Amino acid sequence: EGGFRRSHPAAGRPAKPLMEPVASCPLCRAERISHWYFESELCWIADCQICSTPMVVWRQHGMPTAEQRAAMLEELALVAATEYPEGYWFDPVMRQIPDHFHCHARPKDGFFGLEKKSVSP
Repeated sequence: EGGFRRSHPAAGRPAKPLMEPVASCPLCRAERISHWYFESELCWIADCQICSTPMVVWRQHGMPTAEQRAAMLEELALVAATEYPEGYWFDPVMRQIPDHFHCHARPKDGFFGLEKKSVSP
């Protein structure tokens, strides 16, 4: 089960000016509508509602620094290695929400996750 882990040094460094959350952005709202693996001050990781794969999402609306992006991908790699022991790849294409950083971990040789995990009541 997910939870809080170490605080990464990049977490405290804002990228350019911080953007206010955008009310119409589902990633800014961070609703717990799927299985959550991890959260920190920097990011959260949960199953994507569309493709059922773990997805890391920056807590700020916009694009992070390279250092923040690397820190988030480190966290996503920990989740992906557990979810996809046969291998995985990072898909950085932000198809539906191109102005809020997020990245999917997809199963090796695949695109969609194997199953959706329901949210515990």
